[in-house]
Amino acid sequence: MNVILKATSKFLPLLGLLFFSACSNSNTPTANNAPATSASFTAAKGCKNIGILLPESDSSARYEAYDRPLLEREIKKVLPDATIQYANANNNADTQQNQADAALTKGACILVVDPNDSEKASAIVQKAKASQVPVIAYDRLIQDPDVAYYVSFDNVRVGELQGQYIADQYRKGAYGLKRGANLVMINGSQTDSNALQFREGALKALQPLVDSKDLNLVFDQYTPNWDSARAQSLMEGVLTQQKNNVQAAYVANDGLANTVIAALRAQKLDGKVLVTGQDATLTGIQNILTGDQAMTIYKPIAKEAEATAQLVAALSNGTDPGSLVNGQTNLQQGGGQVKSVLLAPIAVDKTNVQQTVFADGFLKKEQVCNGLNGDTTGLCRS
Repeated sequence: MNVILKATSKFLPLLGLLFFSACSNSNTPTANNAPATSASFTAAKGCKNIGILLPESDSSARYEAYDRPLLEREIKKVLPDATIQYANANNNADTQQNQADAALTKGACILVVDPNDSEKASAIVQKAKASQVPVIAYDRLIQDPDVAYYVSFDNVRVGELQGQYIADQYRKGAYGLKRGANLVMINGSQTDSNALQFREGALKALQPLVDSKDLNLVFDQYTPNWDSARAQSLMEGVLTQQKNNVQAAYVANDGLANTVIAALRAQKLDGKVLVTGQDATLTGIQNILTGDQAMTIYKPIAKEAEATAQLVAALSNGTDPGSLVNGQTNLQQGGGQVKSVLLAPIAVDKTNVQQTVFADGFLKKEQVCNGLNGDTTGLCRS
């Protein structure tokens, strides 16, 4: 899946982290996939009943710990008298469909949906469209040309930062990496369009090393539903198959990484194998400080929630949100594009935890260091 970013001369202060680049591709969707226009969303004008549907809480703590409270706070900030209907799909696409139906029945006139399944969630968009209700795809893209807006991070760039970290460490000879080192890829869920983009970006950085046989890609598989226990089982199988001869593990997020680390620990390989992650979770940062995980990706969710709230307000107030939109995202099938707000991710390892997640207040140092044994960085002692 390709992301096209379009340069713009208008910037909002809240989106200082936006990633921009020029592109030469047309930003006009194909005629057969023309998206709904703002005029199609008549229910949104004056809307104060907002539905927020998040996908799960199994693989990442972010949705309940960050996204939900931040979205509710930011929407209330721009629409103080708004009513918010909230639901979490608990990793079930059918449950999310039922939750969307319930929200619409209860009068939701704008939906913010982080899809559990990027393709199945198209049914939510179409049901909402029938009632002239716009859907903002939040964090994960919904594969439907009638999505009003998409707010996320540049997810190909997320994977590229993860893959580039492995490539850089290989060139430094860190983690005992040398020509012919075995690389494992434990990807996210194939039904999550973000996971496809993460892998795409990672391979941008890693494929040249694989092609040159500097790295030997011995395993590359998606993890259904971002199931952490499944990721551990996959890693255990690879270690058995390779007789523990694994030097690097590209792992899509911190939740999966933590169980991959558990599989490595059982073989006394924790800290010896390079493990990537994403989301800058409490556990992920702790694993970085103890040396069990090499890096993570910090995505300032507060900015994502703020941009989403601004789009909600623009739809409700009937104003042009054009100054927020900085790109178009291609749909995976059938052509067509979705107007997008794409923010920049940040790579974090032991060298910049203090300057990123701590400095932004995303995590507190006391929170991370409380009861932590084995800090190899000295950060918790300073």
